Amino acid sequence: MLWSVALAALGYLGLSLWAGWRDVAAAVLRVGPSVLAGLLALSLANYLLRFMRWARYLVLLDAPVAWRINLDVYISGFALTTSPGKLGEILRSVLLKPHGVPAAASIAAFFAERVSDLLAILVLAAIGLWAYAPARPVVGLALLAVVMALLLVQWTALIVAIDRWALARTQKWARLLVRLCEIILHFRRCFSLPAMAMGLGIGVIAWFAEGFGFWWLLTALGHPLPLTTAVFIYAFAMLIGGLSFLPGGLGSSEAVMIGLLALNGFPESAAVTATLICRLATLWFAVALGAIFLTRQR
Repeated sequence: MLWSVALAALGYLGLSLWAGWRDVAAAVLRVGPSVLAGLLALSLANYLLRFMRWARYLVLLDAPVAWRINLDVYISGFALTTSPGKLGEILRSVLLKPHGVPAAASIAAFFAERVSDLLAILVLAAIGLWAYAPARPVVGLALLAVVMALLLVQWTALIVAIDRWALARTQKWARLLVRLCEIILHFRRCFSLPAMAMGLGIGVIAWFAEGFGFWWLLTALGHPLPLTTAVFIYAFAMLIGGLSFLPGGLGSSEAVMIGLLALNGFPESAAVTATLICRLATLWFAVALGAIFLTRQR
C-alpha cells in the first residue's frame, strides 16, 4: 500500500508538470470547495451502498454481523484497495473471523461483490456508449453478455462440468477456475438470480453516483459534457483499470480517462485536473478512510 501511494504521488506530480502545473493549480481553484465536498459525499454514498450489498450477502450466507462492527470492517478493507484486482480487500475475512464469520463465507461475499461491480460498470459503460450509433452493436453484445453471465451462474450442471474439466488439468489457471466453481457451487445463494439482480441494481446506482460526480466536476471546470458521455468515460476508465489487474488500476485508469477527455476536446491541463481530482475523490478517499478505520481494529 505504501509503495502504491508513493508511486501514485510521483505519477500525479509528473502529470501535473507535464500538463503545466500553473494551469492545473488554476483549474483546481476554479472547482471550489463546495464541488469538492459534493464529490466526496457522492463517493461516500457509493461506499455505503456497496456496504449494504455486502451486509446482505453475509445474511444470505448465514453469517450476519452487527452493522457497526461490519461497517468498521468493510471500510477497513478499503485500506488495501490499491492491490491487484482489489484482492487486498480480502483482509475483511481476517477481521470478521473473531466475530464468527467463516472465511469461506466472507470470501464468497467478496467474489459476489466483484462480479456485481464488474457487471454494473459494464452496464453503465454500455448506456453511455449507446449515444454513438456505430457502437450500438457492441453495446448490445455487452448487455447480452451481462444477461448471459447472470443466467449461466444459475446452471449448476454446467458449473459442475467446468469444475470436472478444470480438475483434469494442472495449470495454475485451471486450479483458480476450480476454486471459483467451488465458491459458486457451495454458496449458490449469493449467485442466485434474485441475489445477483440485487447486487447489480445496487452496483449500478453506487457507481452511477461517482459517474455523476465526474460529470459535475467537468461542468465546474468549465468543460461540460453530456451526462451519458461523462458516465461512460468514468465507467470505461474503471473497467480498463480493473481488467489491467494493476494495483487500484493505477496508470491505466488515468491514461484512459485523460485520453477520452482529450478526444472530447478537453485541453491537456483540464483533462489532467479532472482526472487527478476524480481519482483523489474516489480511489484515494476510500484508501484514506480505510487506513483510518483500520487503525481502530485490534
